[in-house]
Amino acid sequence: MSMALGNVAALQFSASALFGIRSATSSFQQPMQTRINFSVKPLVMRARGNAQTESAKIRNRRMQKKYNGTPKRPRLSVFCSGKQLYAMLVDDQNKNCLFYGSTLQKSVRQNSPCSTSVSAPQACEAAKRVGEELIKACNDLNIHELSSYDRNGFATGERIRAFEIAISEHGFLPR
Repeated sequence: MSMALGNVAALQFSASALFGIRSATSSFQQPMQTRINFSVKPLVMRARGNAQTESAKIRNRRMQKKYNGTPKRPRLSVFCSGKQLYAMLVDDQNKNCLFYGSTLQKSVRQNSPCSTSVSAPQACEAAKRVGEELIKACNDLNIHELSSYDRNGFATGERIRAFEIAISEHGFLPR
């Protein structure tokens, strides 16, 4: 009987035996092998895009949901690329473009040659002419008020300022 108790004592493990450290009192010859099958994904931090541009575009999309253009009160959408300025009067209810004007049109450029470089004063003059064309189109379409002014999330530059001055003289933009 004492032999059976001796074997039991030989098989006793301490708490450290569970973690791979064998106790000196144990005569168990094989090490414990515990395999844990789980994968740890490394933490990867990725930089977002230009946060300022993204937030401006997100704000613009939110604004477009709130202010919808109608045939009598359209939305004025302006885009200014590196060299050109584009303006549209948009009827969002019928999904229709009521007016389109840009500095590329011959009617804007025919009076005098307009340079399209960024800092040229002729580019500001061409943007002012696009604003005047917009006013003429609004008078022809019997439009007296805009629902919203949409710059597509971009900052105001020289050409956009010249365009805004041309249309605010006729009361289309709040001062």
